[in-house]
Amino acid sequence: MQLEFEKPIAELEAKLDDMKKLSKESDVDVKDAVKALEKKIKALKKETFDNLTRWQRVQLSRHPERPYTLDYIYEIADTFVELHGDRNVADDKAMVGGFGDVDGKTIMFIGQQKGRNTKQRQIRNFGMANPEGYRKALRLMKLAEKFNKPIVTFIDTPGAYPGLEAEERGQGEAIARNLFEMSMLKVPVICIIIGEGASGGALGIGVGDRVLMLQNTWYSVISPESCSSILWRSWDYKEQAAQALRLTASDMQDLKLVDGIIQEPLGGAHTDLKWMADKVKSEILTHIKELEKLDADKRVALRVEKFSEMGVVKE
Repeated sequence: MQLEFEKPIAELEAKLDDMKKLSKESDVDVKDAVKALEKKIKALKKETFDNLTRWQRVQLSRHPERPYTLDYIYEIADTFVELHGDRNVADDKAMVGGFGDVDGKTIMFIGQQKGRNTKQRQIRNFGMANPEGYRKALRLMKLAEKFNKPIVTFIDTPGAYPGLEAEERGQGEAIARNLFEMSMLKVPVICIIIGEGASGGALGIGVGDRVLMLQNTWYSVISPESCSSILWRSWDYKEQAAQALRLTASDMQDLKLVDGIIQEPLGGAHTDLKWMADKVKSEILTHIKELEKLDADKRVALRVEKFSEMGVVKE
């Protein structure tokens, strides 16, 4: 699938493939033309992806080929044992988690999981967790705390599931409980936004010592489409809404709402999963090493202080 702003690049790449095919099938020497076109494609890619609008970054964060939580876990961890259920209602497939071994270090991985095709999306509920998903996440966090293992969460959701049955089972309470409990966890907690980070659905697993964002992701109280529908009674103004919301990784870092940005390969994370996973793995291990040097009570105090200062105006 190609996004609208990717089409000029795709056209040149198709032309390049044709030239290479022609070179193989005939005696025509097109080496210089191929080199020139490759240089042109690289320059166009850099210019395009360095100057994406906020709405275009939102589109890139939703790219159907973009890596999801389990893609990163299986690429990063040498072994992974998935754990299921909240021990109360059900096993929410939109929220996954379990212990993984990374270079000899055991880490509790938790994250929202979307689906690749229609059937998977229905099973995973499009990455929108129910209350039992957030309660499962909390159960796994408490398990990690019990065994003194660091926690890494991968955030990628359009929001918590807004259905009537979710509200009846205490969606708001489940998310609020996670916010409170995560702020007090005695082990290092690293939260990484790998795609969409929308509303309380993202915050429900988003309170950590380090909150990082991949370069082409977004983090906001509301999606551009929902914002547009509220303000203009139409989705047609989603681009203006995205611009006004200031929801990109660079915006969040400027506002001091996240602690760092993880660069993506040119073209987005989906163009090179191994490269992207190695980068994420390196960041995880670096931050865990830093955080483990701190006393547990000190870590908790700094975490609470960090989030308490957000949105506070000092005169």
